Amino acid sequence: MNVLYEESSAFKVGTILSDGSGAIQVEAPHGKRSKVKASAVLLRFERPGSTELQQQAEQIAGDIDVDFLWQCCGEQEFGFLDLAREYCGREPNAVEAAAILFRLQSAPIYFSRKGKGRFRAAPPETLKAALAGQERRRQQQLQIASWSDELVGGDFPRNFLPLLGMLLYRPDRNRPETKALEHACEQTGLSRVRLIARTGVLPSSHDYNLNRFLFDCFPRGTEFPEGIEVEDPPDLELADVSAFSLDDATTTEIDDAFSVTRLPDGRWRVGIHIAAPGLGFAPGSPVDQIARARMSTVYVPGRKITMLPPRAIERYTLAENYACPSISLYLDVRGDDFTVENEHTRIERVRIAANLRHQQVESLDAAFLADDLPGEIPFAGELHFLWRLALAFEARRGKPSTSQERSEYNFYVENDRVTIVERKRGTPLDKLVAEMMIRANNSWGRLLDDNGVAAIYRVQGNGKVRMTTAAAPHQGLGINHYIWASSPLRRYVDLLNQWQLLALLKHESPPFTRSADSLLAAVHDFETSYALYAECQSRMERYWCLRWLLQNELKVAAGQVARENLVKLDSLPLECRVPSLPADLPPGTRVELDVVEIDLFECELKCVLRQLVQT
Repeated sequence: MNVLYEESSAFKVGTILSDGSGAIQVEAPHGKRSKVKASAVLLRFERPGSTELQQQAEQIAGDIDVDFLWQCCGEQEFGFLDLAREYCGREPNAVEAAAILFRLQSAPIYFSRKGKGRFRAAPPETLKAALAGQERRRQQQLQIASWSDELVGGDFPRNFLPLLGMLLYRPDRNRPETKALEHACEQTGLSRVRLIARTGVLPSSHDYNLNRFLFDCFPRGTEFPEGIEVEDPPDLELADVSAFSLDDATTTEIDDAFSVTRLPDGRWRVGIHIAAPGLGFAPGSPVDQIARARMSTVYVPGRKITMLPPRAIERYTLAENYACPSISLYLDVRGDDFTVENEHTRIERVRIAANLRHQQVESLDAAFLADDLPGEIPFAGELHFLWRLALAFEARRGKPSTSQERSEYNFYVENDRVTIVERKRGTPLDKLVAEMMIRANNSWGRLLDDNGVAAIYRVQGNGKVRMTTAAAPHQGLGINHYIWASSPLRRYVDLLNQWQLLALLKHESPPFTRSADSLLAAVHDFETSYALYAECQSRMERYWCLRWLLQNELKVAAGQVARENLVKLDSLPLECRVPSLPADLPPGTRVELDVVEIDLFECELKCVLRQLVQT
């Protein structure tokens, strides 16, 4: 005697070895023996054999019209044997009964299970909706296959164009377009970006890398809305100073400038002048909402995405030959030992006599160190005085303002060619600017704290820098108060702190309290955005470093081991892993590498060791 039974929602057959009241012992066709509950048995039969029954029943089941079978059922629950009798018009044999069971089980849209061997036909409306859904899925699969064939053939489906960013950077695997792309990638063995690039819809590897950042951070684009209003600068008193700024040649958001004036008593008055865009629009205004959403200007080689609209920048940048609104910190300094005897802050207009550029005055770095003062460079005397003052500030803090061991790199992109210029940090001009900014940010942070006005501070303890609304020491700079307020055209935290400072200086209620949700949220959002922007800048600088290698057809690169198998290349802010390096090479070991492969889409560089360089 053989049996057909159900186990784990699957139908199985076997030969009875022993038959008990509550269970039977069966032997499967492949020889395995098992114990089966009597309640799980659906059919007992002598002939055919168990294997033949399953094969024959499955073959017959495939020919049964499931729609006709559904029409044979009423609305009530039924057993498969009852339906088999009605379908056959007689008592069915074991194969016919099993075929009906298999067909019922294989059509869940038409029949829902109600127990072992028992079913109920789906209501007409339910069946109609299910069949419609099944047809939609079938048509979708056909469409996916068609799109996939297009992609494999090198064509990009037209209706994929609006979804290009999603497909490249954040694929939604529930969408049929993504499924088609993934299927095409499997067929071709190409990555998503490589397959899409082959279709010609990616203008360049540069666009791919830059648009990755724009997709995440600027999903609505980088353009500013029309009709943005910025108030004209207020009618402020004009300061009796001649100020100058010092920036890179590409800088348009000029936040800071300096002045040096000799006082009648032999002292010197140093002015640190910071642009005051906070006078042109208020917290909560449309311009503020834009700045609040962006949080910072984004810098990448060959491109800049400003935090503020051009109209706001043009009106409040410290531009040459204009009297510009500013918040000025004045320091009265003794000329013999550079002691600051008095300081005060004013809101005023400052005439900017010159926008000096690094390339214009960089020879002063060597001149100052050689105790020389070139007369042909504008404001050389004032810059020399500020440098000596900066040395005094640094000495009193007991902490260096810049690291002389590190280099910084300026990228200049023109006509799709890149020039990378290495600059050593800690030069006299670098130190001058850094110390003046530290002094202003320290003084204004202390001023706000002393007057109980909320601000966002940068603090450092145990080597970790963080932002907080509570004043605390910055151990790395050796000062007790430090805010960011010197770059309000470029950083939202500086702009927010400027509003607080303006309110204090004008004897008005500050717009933010220390516990204000908007202030706390700004801290979090700024740090998040700033990290994203830094990551974007780093990736794009890496991209242009690779372009530089290709541009100069560099096949051999020199560098030194940073750690383990990581090598820092010379004259570039570029590191690469070199698995072929010998183990345990000490940091600083000089090496030459063969450039094997450069992938501009993934910003990957593959190198192998050419030789160790003896020094």
